Amino acid sequence: MDFDPAALSQPDRYKLLIGGITPRPIALVSTVSPAGVLNLAPFSFFAGVGSNPMTLLFCPANNDRGEEKDTLRNCKPRPEGGTGEFVVCVVPHALAGRAALAAEPLSPEESEFDLTGLTPTPSAAVTPPRVAESPLAYECVTRQVIRTNPGAAGGGNIVIGRVVRVHVRDGAINERLHIDPSVLDTVGRMGGLTYCTTRERFEQRMGRG
Repeated sequence: MDFDPAALSQPDRYKLLIGGITPRPIALVSTVSPAGVLNLAPFSFFAGVGSNPMTLLFCPANNDRGEEKDTLRNCKPRPEGGTGEFVVCVVPHALAGRAALAAEPLSPEESEFDLTGLTPTPSAAVTPPRVAESPLAYECVTRQVIRTNPGAAGGGNIVIGRVVRVHVRDGAINERLHIDPSVLDTVGRMGGLTYCTTRERFEQRMGRG
């Protein structure tokens, strides 16, 4: 079977993305509104960009009315009305349920930290807090937001952030800066409501070696 995306509805296009791009790492992104309200939301459209400079991205979609959701409204650059900062925290298996709960729609005056019971702890270089329970966090300053369909329901947005501080839990990293995946115990998102663990791993040499 083959499909022309232009002939499909937005929900069907979404199914083809989330069912085929797997597993997807989950970012719990914390932000602060210009009014000072803490926000926390999970994103599985999330990836690293590069190490020079150290950058990453995540992709918050517009809501059903084509409006920016709280995370994007908060972290977009200051000239666009946001605070220009965010923190990405990885999601270990023990936090999977609370990370999913953070996706619940709340008013801009409510905080997902309160809803989930996750603990905000001060960051070192940015205003949004880290999630204390997460073993790895990247503090970021927003470099750019790319809007693929501004004002459209489900329109995509790419938030690119420069990493200005990295926090790794003691015992999760060695002196050569190798992070122990068994300590992180991260989960990945599959299609629908399905998730996977990262506990079964294998090594594969690059090239012909």
